[in-house]
Amino acid sequence: MAAKDIFHTAVKIALQKENWVITDDPLRLEVGGTKFEIDLGAKSLLAAERQGQKIGVEIKSFLGESPLTDYHVALGQFLNYRLALEISQPDRILYLAIPVRTYESFFQREFAQLSVERYQIKRLIYDPINEVITQWIE
Repeated sequence: MAAKDIFHTAVKIALQKENWVITDDPLRLEVGGTKFEIDLGAKSLLAAERQGQKIGVEIKSFLGESPLTDYHVALGQFLNYRLALEISQPDRILYLAIPVRTYESFFQREFAQLSVERYQIKRLIYDPINEVITQWIE
């Protein structure tokens, strides 16, 4: 089993505060002879605009020395996980969970913006201290 991200619990609590039910911790998949573990699987029960929606959340801390290197790793994982979900659970939407400080610095750079648009990365921006989601970006 892979090690949990340092902000795993903060994101889990933030989702629960928004009435998401955690269905999987981690969300395990096997596709084409390869096993995957996405950090969290969740289902919305209450919010009218999200009722019944199922998501997968890959949590990243971006605490390494280089946010670009951290992003390279996160992007590769995200794209592979999204493909695995498209094959095995096409009704589940994958989000990349990004701490608000990283979003406000690295993800405001032109390259990062071009990249997330090109690869259609859905993002969940979270505050790890207050354990809340500050923004959902489709």
